[in-house]
Amino acid sequence: MADRRLQVFHTVARLLSFTKAAEALHMTQPAVTFQVRQLEEYFNTRLFDRTHNRISLTEAGKQVFGYADKIFELYTEMENSVREMTGEVRGALSIGASTTIAEYMLPALLGDFKARYPEVTVHLKVSNTEGVVSMVENNAIDLGVVEAPVSNKNLVVEVCKQDQLVAIVPPTHELAGRETTHLTELLAYPFICREEGSGTREVINEYMNEIGGGKAHLNVSMELGSPEAVKGAVEAGMGVSVVSRATIQKELKLGSLVALRLDPPMKRPFSFVHQKQKFRMQVMEELLEFARGYCEVYEIPPLPQREVG
Repeated sequence: MADRRLQVFHTVARLLSFTKAAEALHMTQPAVTFQVRQLEEYFNTRLFDRTHNRISLTEAGKQVFGYADKIFELYTEMENSVREMTGEVRGALSIGASTTIAEYMLPALLGDFKARYPEVTVHLKVSNTEGVVSMVENNAIDLGVVEAPVSNKNLVVEVCKQDQLVAIVPPTHELAGRETTHLTELLAYPFICREEGSGTREVINEYMNEIGGGKAHLNVSMELGSPEAVKGAVEAGMGVSVVSRATIQKELKLGSLVALRLDPPMKRPFSFVHQKQKFRMQVMEELLEFARGYCEVYEIPPLPQREVG
């Protein structure tokens, strides 16, 4: 509803990048540049200084950005008020999710949400936890769902569920007959792990520091970018790993992987992360409330009982 030129300018000013703004707005970069230039022509002054492939706000740009903030806050407050009166929920949301959550938890949640609110458009971006938190910090997405603790105290972090991590080995592995294992026992084997910046990698590192006093080190033989790649490498007998219990239900049923409980248990939070905004879109409120309810009923099946040889 707001002036499109002002919306585009506001996004560029927040992100201080025409490229990132184009991605966030689902526009081409030339289209973003055109909208900003039109606003500069309207005010007959430059709003950005462009030097050495970097941009910064001019004094006039800072003034426009400050007023734009107030304008969009009022628009949001107005829309929320009217939506509450009419009961209508519509609009667009950008969500970022870390890989494990995007692949194994969000599809069902977003499918049910879309069925209830067909007028809502949801854009999903997948990254590791570090990348998702960065997108929230830069206002590139409305909501992040991550799988590791968040240290930025300026963000709102709401824990959805506790996720359990387990060790996985191929059925022919010498540990396959065990029900439990200590993580230090895995040090003797090649370890397949996620890349730096992933929630799984961060939680494993913290766990190692706690139980090993900072002296224990995994024998990392491969770093891979997704749970599916990690599972495939373990199935192929290339090493052992630690993954979310939510990611291995199919493999356990097929018998292509064996899961071992860790002693002591390794857990991590699945959390919603967003900016501290006084007024949020009604569609954002509805999604958060829907997701909270989903978290209450969503259960990861327990590890199957098996005979121990």
